[in-house]
Amino acid sequence: MPITRPADDEFAPYYRTYIDEVPGADALPVLREQREATARFLATVPESRAGFRYAEGKWTLREVIGHLGDSERVFAYRLLRFARADETPLAGFDENHYVPAGGFERRSLADVAGELSAVRDATVALVSSLDGPAALRRGTANGKVMSVRALAWVIAGHETHHLRVIRERYL
Repeated sequence: MPITRPADDEFAPYYRTYIDEVPGADALPVLREQREATARFLATVPESRAGFRYAEGKWTLREVIGHLGDSERVFAYRLLRFARADETPLAGFDENHYVPAGGFERRSLADVAGELSAVRDATVALVSSLDGPAALRRGTANGKVMSVRALAWVIAGHETHHLRVIRERYL
């Protein structure tokens, strides 16, 4: 089933930036293609660049990849809860607390990238399982209403955004 582009009332305006990053009319093939393309790209990045920060106080390249995995897990968890008609409001998360606690700098870039691929595999399996009614369900996270399909688009757009930043500022 295609995961069609969400309407404006299915997400907070903040997420428009990520959703607009995603080409086409179906998020699912994009999620699948990104998994392979991102893994190939990260395999070309030398370990010597993994600890690079483009400015003081910014995350290292390795931490950005760890952030992608953490964020995707959080977004996919929200997607699961909303798809299963769970109406419990969910808390937000502060990526600036998650990244240092993630300990990504203790690991190789290949290891962190492998974890990101595994997370994406799980996300693709979950999104692939959705039917029409589930994709349109909504829930509340961080005080904002969001649909299941909007979350799939945000996951794809969030990765696109950060990979562009990596290409522009880290390499």
